[in-house]
Amino acid sequence: MLTKRIIPCLDIKDGRTVKGVNFVQLRDAGDPVELAKIYSDQGADELVFLDITATVDKRKTLAELVTKVAKAINIPFTVGGGVSTVEDVKVLLNAGADKISINSAAVKQPGLINDMALEFGSQCIVVAIDTRNVDGIDFVHTHGGRKPTLLKTQEWAKEVCERGAGEILLTSMDHDGTKSGFANEITAEISYMLSIPVIASGGAGSMPHFRDVFTFGKADAALAASIFHFKEIPIPELKNYLGQEGVPVRI
Repeated sequence: MLTKRIIPCLDIKDGRTVKGVNFVQLRDAGDPVELAKIYSDQGADELVFLDITATVDKRKTLAELVTKVAKAINIPFTVGGGVSTVEDVKVLLNAGADKISINSAAVKQPGLINDMALEFGSQCIVVAIDTRNVDGIDFVHTHGGRKPTLLKTQEWAKEVCERGAGEILLTSMDHDGTKSGFANEITAEISYMLSIPVIASGGAGSMPHFRDVFTFGKADAALAASIFHFKEIPIPELKNYLGQEGVPVRI
């Protein structure tokens, strides 16, 4: 059985790590290069770096900062935010990223997923899906969660898989920053439906939440931010706990 992955997320705004609740009320969480090194040293399996206002501000992800982070760590590193062309992917991979995450641009131009997968290989293309439940239906949101679409989350997840995405980063906007647990139901639904790994994001607040998203949610990886940034749950302790609960992890 493949080991489950623990992935800290660095949400970047103006060169600093930030964290909010339901995608708003952002507060400073530290220097991204320092945090990245700490997580790498603690045994995180991967790292995700998202320039959360890049699409909104029509800026490109800070390639210089990507290079600094890549030099500080020795684990796989996914970068997203403002990625909208094949050239953007090339720049970030050259800056030190191992995988690239796209969200808003993929919704606007779904063919980009095909183009990027063809050019660089599915293994380094992650499609991020920000989902919110509206009157019992899960809808995709773009532009850092600010813009609702008419795309149903499950249908979009199926399409991006068919177009060549190598992984899906599924963030529940309803659970984000609440520390009430991951959105296990929709995570399990999409995990069962697809042949590619699903990273669950949004809602981590305790060690049992991770156990539940791996067992009930069928996630391949779990991503969290504030509980790691503010030292509420050390990664080594989390992995020991998961191992004791029968969840396969890399120690």
